[in-house]
Amino acid sequence: MRWQGKQTGVLRHGKGAVFFLAAVFLLSCLSPLIANDKPLVIHYKQQWFFPIVKAYPETAFGGFFDTETNYKDDFITQEILQRGDWLWPPVRFSYDTINYDVSFPSPPSSTNWLGVDDQGRDVLARILYGTQISLLFALGLSTSVAFLALCFGAWQGYFGGKVDLIGQRITEIWGAIPAIFIVMILSSLVRPGPWLLLMILALLGWHHLAQQVRAEVLRIRQLDYVQAAIIAGISDQRIIFTHVLPNALVALLSNLPFIFAGALGALITLDFLGFGLPSGYPSLGELLAQGKNNLQAPWLGVTGCLYILMLVTSVVLIGEMAQERSANRTSNLGQKGEKRHA
Repeated sequence: MRWQGKQTGVLRHGKGAVFFLAAVFLLSCLSPLIANDKPLVIHYKQQWFFPIVKAYPETAFGGFFDTETNYKDDFITQEILQRGDWLWPPVRFSYDTINYDVSFPSPPSSTNWLGVDDQGRDVLARILYGTQISLLFALGLSTSVAFLALCFGAWQGYFGGKVDLIGQRITEIWGAIPAIFIVMILSSLVRPGPWLLLMILALLGWHHLAQQVRAEVLRIRQLDYVQAAIIAGISDQRIIFTHVLPNALVALLSNLPFIFAGALGALITLDFLGFGLPSGYPSLGELLAQGKNNLQAPWLGVTGCLYILMLVTSVVLIGEMAQERSANRTSNLGQKGEKRHA
C-alpha cells in the first residue's frame, strides 16, 4: 500500500506538470497576442485595421510620414481615440520594446508587471517570447538527439560483434568531447544562429542515449520471437522496423523528458555565459545574466531563477511519470506471462 501510494503521487504530480507545461507553452505561442507594442485591432474612420498582422504607415491614421506607425505617439493616440477606438494586448510591450518612461532597470509596476531590465525592456514580455524559443529549441534538440541515438544504438545492438565493438569505441571517444566548450569555441569564431546551435549540440549529445537504446536492443534481440524471425530468414530491415524498434521506443520515450530538460538547461547555460543565441533574441539565460550583473535589482534574478526552476521541475516530473508508467507496463507484461506459463 505504501508503494502504491508513492506511485499514485508520482503519476499525480506528473499529470499536473503536463498541464502546467502545456499551459505555459500555449501562452508562449500566443505571445504576440499577450505582449505587443501594437494594438490587436483598430477601428478608425469606419475601417478596421490589424497592426499585428500588417504594418500601416502613419498616414493611415492622420499622420504625416510614410513610415510604420508608432502607436504610442501622443498625436497618433489622440487621433485614433477621437475618430475610433482600439484594443491593446494585456502587456503593451514586445520583447524588444524599450520603455523610455522609467529608469533602467526598474522594479515591477502596474505598467511593467515584472519590471524592466537594464536595457529598458519589459521582463514579462521577454519571458513569454523567450519561453517559446527555449521550448521549441529543446523540443527540436531532443528530437534530433533521439533520432541519432535510435539509429546508432539500434545498429550497434542488433548486429553486435565487430559492429558493436567499433561502435562502442566511437561512442567512448565521442563522449569524451566536451560539448559546451566546443560550442564556446565555435561561438567565439562564428556567431551561431538557432539552427546551427541546435545541430552542433545534437551532434555532440546523442551518445548517452544511444547506449541505453543499444542495451535495450541487445535484450530484445535475444527474445524468442526475434530469434525465430532471424531463423526463418526474414530480412534484417524488416525485423528491425517491425519487432526491434517499436519495443526499443519504450525505453527511448521514457528517457526523452530528461533529454528535453538537459537540452533546455544547455540553452539557458549557453545564453547565461553569452555563447548561446545571438543578441536580440529573447532569452531566459540572458535574464539570469542580467540578475547577476544587477544585484541592485533583485527582481531580475529572482524572477528568472523561479521561472526556470518551475519549467525544469515540470519536465523532470513528466519524465518520472513516464518511467513509472513504463515500469508498470513491464511489470504487468511479466505478470501476464507468468500467469500464461502457469
